[in-house]
Amino acid sequence: MEDKKYTIPAAIVIAGLIIAGALYMVNQPSDTSTGDTERGTVAVPAVSADDHILGNPDAKVVIVEYSDFECPFCKNFHSTMHAIMNEYGTGGEVAWVYRHFPIVSRHPKAVTQAEASECAAELGGNQAFWDFADELYRTTPGNNQFDLTKLPEIATSVGLDEGAFNECLESGRYREKVQRQYEEVVAAGGRGTPHNVVIVGDQQAPIEGAQPIEVMRRVIETLLDDSGAQSIPAVPIQ
Repeated sequence: MEDKKYTIPAAIVIAGLIIAGALYMVNQPSDTSTGDTERGTVAVPAVSADDHILGNPDAKVVIVEYSDFECPFCKNFHSTMHAIMNEYGTGGEVAWVYRHFPIVSRHPKAVTQAEASECAAELGGNQAFWDFADELYRTTPGNNQFDLTKLPEIATSVGLDEGAFNECLESGRYREKVQRQYEEVVAAGGRGTPHNVVIVGDQQAPIEGAQPIEVMRRVIETLLDDSGAQSIPAVPIQ
């Protein structure tokens, strides 16, 4: 198939330069091999009804975060993103989507935690997912030190039925979804957590690592600014 060139707003180029010059923390797996898949050659899937989204789904700037519940940098970035949503989400300018990227070589418990969050969503909807994720990040010490027997306690603390939650988690029915999201972000170039993808219209660009809130503000302000007419090749949303 003939290769095609796509464009992305110049604002994302500027945002990329901002990020490139910033210090950030990222949790990298000890084994970054990806088999026969060439990294960074595909876009992550477009946001759909299957996603967990905070804010306006039609926001101009959508930040898709691929994250690991046991990553300490993800824990810090979770607070950063809540602050960003308090600033930009209430006006409908920014939306936040959470997807799974458990680094099993470092945090094997993160897979179970990801599945547990999906069970929370099944039983209580989108708000229950976010409530569960917030409490899990608040509770875990990080770096695979979380006691998995505490997951039902978190579920009940956010209003879920413990029996139904346990049945869902024991069934393993969300293992495939978690693995699929892991594979899609690896194929898109994710090398560690958190790995974020900014979506503007039908284009996207990566933001690697737990960027500080000052950097995230500058990126968002740049993307919300419609000035600038130049563009660069980029990967379109599928």
